[in-house]
Amino acid sequence: MAQVKIYARKDVWSGRRQEISDKVHGALVSEWGLPDDKRFHRFFLMDADDFVAPRSPEYLIVEILCFEGRSDDAKRALHRRLSAEFAEVEITIVETPKVNWGIRGVPADELALTYKVEV
Repeated sequence: MAQVKIYARKDVWSGRRQEISDKVHGALVSEWGLPDDKRFHRFFLMDADDFVAPRSPEYLIVEILCFEGRSDDAKRALHRRLSAEFAEVEITIVETPKVNWGIRGVPADELALTYKVEV
């Protein structure tokens, strides 16, 4: 399971949501083995005055909320893949124990997942 928050400037990225979503999801499927139908993305597109970035207007912040269990190598692979997809990106991975997630009325540690988290 992974939920993705994407922060960016509205004037630069508003017409490119699908492109961003496809690239981020493609990286999660490729590097972490997430199922193709498990896409949970939220966009936080801001006015230029509300998104001050150190490098360029094209700067993106991608925050990935996920179950704990992925190896450091899997995280590094995801960082590298997303950095190859976007010239100006900062990635933050926030892991939580499965018991801290509730999905369809059940704690996630009690769910039978169709994919592996430990990669």
